[in-house]
Amino acid sequence: MGLTAAGLLLTGGGSTRMGRDKALLEMDGETLAERAERVLCAVCDEVVEVGPGYTALPATREDPPGSGPLAALVAGADALDAEAVLLLAVDMPFVGTSLLRMIARYPGNDTVVPVAGGRLQVTCARYGIATLEQARRMSQGGSSPAPGLRDVVAASPHIRLEEAEWKTAGTSRSFLDVDTPDDLRHHGIGGHR
Repeated sequence: MGLTAAGLLLTGGGSTRMGRDKALLEMDGETLAERAERVLCAVCDEVVEVGPGYTALPATREDPPGSGPLAALVAGADALDAEAVLLLAVDMPFVGTSLLRMIARYPGNDTVVPVAGGRLQVTCARYGIATLEQARRMSQGGSSPAPGLRDVVAASPHIRLEEAEWKTAGTSRSFLDVDTPDDLRHHGIGGHR
């Protein structure tokens, strides 16, 4: 049996390529933040938002706000005080509960990162104790350029959840993200609150 992971929703990105806040984009009558909150809460007993508070979840911020996903992971993990966290970025609206459940409950204690299109999906992954400790060390290192989530995963023991396995719980669209207005049009995502 895998770790019991607490949920961590990232909503604090700058949305610079989108030109408007991605967390407030609407799909099927709910904002992307509300949707992500709903799917994370269906899988995890405890969930925290790292961002400005777009959901009804308890919220925390990375320091300084907007300093990136690695700092957000550390801030959220510190707020949760959990042995593992299931991270989900707000701009991944096609991730469903079955897939999140598979990632969260994957056997073992290591970090579990799905692979889609040959790329590690670091903003929809389970981060275990060793990786969270590595993230804390790397986030305080002061190196330039600042390390990111991929750097932390590469420096830590982790399991690559390959497509053949995760597609039993997800679809080919599961890891599509929305970063630009073209992505919105292409994926059929509508308005903005």
